[in-house]
Amino acid sequence: MKTETFQLLIITGLSGAGKTTASHFYEDSGYFCMDNVPPVLLPQVIDVCLKSNESLKKLAVVIDARGGSFFEDLFASIEVIKEMSIKVRILFLEASEDALIRRFSETRRKHPLNKGGRVNDDIRNEKAMLALTREKSDFIIDTTNINGRELQEQLRQFSEGVLEPRSMSVVFVSFGFKHGVPLDCDLVFDVRFLPNPFYIDNLKNLTGKDTPVHDYIFSSEIAKQYAQRLVGFIEFQIPQFINEPKSKLQIGIGCTGGKHRSVAFAEYLYNTVVCDNIRKHRIHRDIGKK
Repeated sequence: MKTETFQLLIITGLSGAGKTTASHFYEDSGYFCMDNVPPVLLPQVIDVCLKSNESLKKLAVVIDARGGSFFEDLFASIEVIKEMSIKVRILFLEASEDALIRRFSETRRKHPLNKGGRVNDDIRNEKAMLALTREKSDFIIDTTNINGRELQEQLRQFSEGVLEPRSMSVVFVSFGFKHGVPLDCDLVFDVRFLPNPFYIDNLKNLTGKDTPVHDYIFSSEIAKQYAQRLVGFIEFQIPQFINEPKSKLQIGIGCTGGKHRSVAFAEYLYNTVVCDNIRKHRIHRDIGKK
């Protein structure tokens, strides 16, 4: 791989300021993410990435005070990496002392520098330790008064021109209500009101993937209208979820047994729904069950 195409993002900052949220954001955006990497090992990590995986072009590493004395090696390592013609950017996250104290109190987590003293002192010691890093950072985000969604929007602004357009995986899942509703579905639609091929002798042993079953179901005017409206609704909803941002949308389509109507409808939606920046999948959870 040409090193000029490789991108390294260093996520750092104060403990409790949102580095984990930032890491998850970049992971969802196509970065390979690593947490708590000793700075002295960064050049070796980059070298392994370059040699092992041609498709790995973007790496985000979380480096913070947990590295202790290793943290002092950060800028020496960055200089080594820059000599490899690799673009390095530093993102620094911070928050007010009051906000950090409140967050540690709410989560009941111990500050990584804590040795039995007050968390106020730990925060001030960490600020002093990271002062030079903050000064040399490319982008600083104060998370004191922003929520997770607002933080993600600021991260996207920082990464403008680097990240791919927002995208989302859309999964259509057919299922049978008698086997239970999938708990991981974001939207669930019930098609039990449609004509049931189960009661047609020559269709009973087929599935919704078979043309005769599909044609029987969609011979119903109600099925055609419902399909049309459902496609319109889903195509309207998808961009809203992408902007949220949401990386995966799972849509459940249920009938009684999960073999005929739900399968036919999931196949129809998979083949018909069109929207920018989505990857479509379909799963027929109960198609082989009795």
